[in-house]
Amino acid sequence: MYQQTIAAKITFDGVGVHSGMPVSLNLIPADADTGIVFRRRLDDGAVRDIQAIATNAPLGDLSTMIGDNDGVMIATIEHLMAALYAAGVDNAVVEINAGETPIMDGCSAIFTSAIDETGLVSQPVKRRYIKILKRVTVEHNGARAEYRPYNTTRFEVEIEYDCDAIGRQSYAADLTPDRFKRDLARARTFGFMKDVERLWAAGYALGSSLENSVVIDVDGGIVNPDGLRYEDEFVRHKALDAVGDQALAGARILGCYSSYRGGHRLNAMALRALLADPTAYEIVELPVRRVDPVRHAPLVAVAAPAYGPQML
Repeated sequence: MYQQTIAAKITFDGVGVHSGMPVSLNLIPADADTGIVFRRRLDDGAVRDIQAIATNAPLGDLSTMIGDNDGVMIATIEHLMAALYAAGVDNAVVEINAGETPIMDGCSAIFTSAIDETGLVSQPVKRRYIKILKRVTVEHNGARAEYRPYNTTRFEVEIEYDCDAIGRQSYAADLTPDRFKRDLARARTFGFMKDVERLWAAGYALGSSLENSVVIDVDGGIVNPDGLRYEDEFVRHKALDAVGDQALAGARILGCYSSYRGGHRLNAMALRALLADPTAYEIVELPVRRVDPVRHAPLVAVAAPAYGPQML
């Protein structure tokens, strides 16, 4: 139950799903208590460090983004954050040369595989956890999300679409690195063909393709020639997003997060509501047995609670 970082630098090259522009990203090992920090290299050579915590994340619908007070933003961080959170990476610097992380193949699989292959290094500082003490519930436009006490990290996600390809789907499981790799990491982002022209006109989805997105046509069929990776890939991707959005808590959450018809905005609203209520949680360190430095440990915490006490 000690903090961890990656064992070596990892490099990714791709395009931004909304910008369509090339992106280079480096994951770099970091000292204990660093958290996850995005280091944005601007066109003029300037460098901005932005910590991946909820106080730096404005509410959004299409993706999760973080930014600083000068308006420097980094978008679509949720798939990378989910991979780091699920793998057990507490501390890393994410060096990036654009305002959006690369979409890769539309999920967390490439990030997860690279982290797994590189391995983790244990650090001599204990993790802190956010332990849920009572229910915290939010509702928004017919959607609902809730945190409630639970003895480990659990996600229960349900979606409902008026579409034959999706309908009503649910996913529920405790989060472990192996379960994330098996159940969620390969679940791709998805969208509807009828929305494409509207998104393009607004400057979004310019890098979206059948290589990185599941597309549903106007008749409710799957456009992708290879079909789905999971029968219920849609709810699994929503669960993946929920993992990535929860990673902005500032520490691993010991509790259950459940949502119905949720998305990035609802996930962020629920996390803000939780961290804004100091009676709803406490900061704990779990009893541990010290072991030699290990690779691939099963739990994670990142940075400091966004709306709670400073822990660094």
